[in-house]
Amino acid sequence: MNRPVTTQSSSTGLVMENVSKTFLRPDGAETFALRDVNLQLADQQFVALVGPSGCGKTTMLRMANGLLQPDGGRVLLNNAPPVPGPDAGFVFQSFRLIPWETVLSNITFALMDMGLTKAERNDRAMHYLELVGLARVAGNYPAQLSGGMRQRVALARALAVEPKILLMDEPFASLDAQTRELMQIELLSLWERRRALVMFVTHSVDEAVTLADRVVVMGAGRVLETVDIDLPRPRAGEALRADPRYIELRTYLWARIRELVLSDPASEFHGRAAGQVA
Repeated sequence: MNRPVTTQSSSTGLVMENVSKTFLRPDGAETFALRDVNLQLADQQFVALVGPSGCGKTTMLRMANGLLQPDGGRVLLNNAPPVPGPDAGFVFQSFRLIPWETVLSNITFALMDMGLTKAERNDRAMHYLELVGLARVAGNYPAQLSGGMRQRVALARALAVEPKILLMDEPFASLDAQTRELMQIELLSLWERRRALVMFVTHSVDEAVTLADRVVVMGAGRVLETVDIDLPRPRAGEALRADPRYIELRTYLWARIRELVLSDPASEFHGRAAGQVA
């Protein structure tokens, strides 16, 4: 199944033009994290980034919110270079909640520099806690919550700043399979209500196909191709996984990533026959 690269022109969204980024290794040598990346993502799209470990996915997220600057090329978010701040919400795998603050305070803390009164911060925080179904635990501390609940708090915190772009770095990887699927449904429900551009890093092909409008396949710091996910929404459950188009997309992407892993000299699976990796 051939998958041509899709380009989209838009005055809003994220644009990366000939972006490169290098880092110094401990031995002083340079290594490319990103190399000549060209990508256009439209506003309100849900985009998944997939590829082997170390291929530049997280670096791309940090470029998108201005935490990292390119060594070459340029990055534009809604026609301007991105800067760290409320325009970009970030959700990490490790939750990163403040343990000595309540659930409510963890969210209002993220709103401190937005020019809101205390009452406005509390109202907005409670609104997003209600959206993720956690208003009842607003006075609890993170240690009193399950892993899934803590990740929902982290999601509410990111959404509360009402960002132009939501960056998610393997946010559900540490959750059990059942909680992970429920969080996927929760995320899609919230995104349908308030559509921002989402960049979602995942190692799960199933998760990428379930969530995304487009899947960006990366390898060795490059964007190798993008695949449109033309499945109808809403998406969830056994009906989705039984859809022939879902199976086709999932099979294609898994074969693509398996090929990248097997051909990567840094991979522990390098050189193994494709049939040896399930």
